[in-house]
Amino acid sequence: MLILVSIDDTDDLESKGTGELAEEIAAEIKKRSWGHTSGITRHQLYVHPDIPYTSHNSAMCFEADIQQKYFSEIIAYSAQFLARESAPASDPGLCVVDIEALYDRSAFISFGRRAKGEVITKDEAYKTALSHGVHLSEHGGTGQGVIGALAGAGLRLGGNDGRFKGKISLKDAAATMTVRELMSCTPIEEVHNIEGEQINPADVISIDSEMKTVLLGHRQVLLVRPAEHAKARWTPATKQQLKRF
Repeated sequence: MLILVSIDDTDDLESKGTGELAEEIAAEIKKRSWGHTSGITRHQLYVHPDIPYTSHNSAMCFEADIQQKYFSEIIAYSAQFLARESAPASDPGLCVVDIEALYDRSAFISFGRRAKGEVITKDEAYKTALSHGVHLSEHGGTGQGVIGALAGAGLRLGGNDGRFKGKISLKDAAATMTVRELMSCTPIEEVHNIEGEQINPADVISIDSEMKTVLLGHRQVLLVRPAEHAKARWTPATKQQLKRF
């Protein structure tokens, strides 16, 4: 079965980041042979004076393909892990979604999109989780993190929001390669220009030592811009260009 695991508001300025905790949960799922996990995505939520957050107000989410018999164990482990590992002053929330069992995917995704531009209450988050049949729980502090955890799951399910955690490193690679060659040796599934158009696999791209990818069309996508030299047609998008994701 395919599930989403999403967490939010687990850290403070001195503790492990929420992304690192998500990585540890994903690693434990693999270690215990409960299933296989995909890359973790960071989803930027609404920044507003009425919303408490540590630095950026973002949720972390990953997909896992698991054996159904381990579903409850994964929820229990993740809940205990957050209660134990989250920063004392944080307000951690956990959302776990059985994708196939969702009652209304469009409405669930819509909740995530709303959380990028408006203030949503904890009560509404719980009502939304109940109406869609997903697990939502709080594990310390005020529990406000349930809002972001639920929103992160909705945005990941939508498949068109978020940056993948970490960077793709090709330190020993050639300075340039074709898009096809790049995709053959990395997790990158597609390459798009910043206008969203898919790049020809035969086009040559200039390679950075570390590259960030985004979630678009449910795929791990590298965004590129026109290169400023003759050796390649494209080069990875700038950090500023990636901020809208």
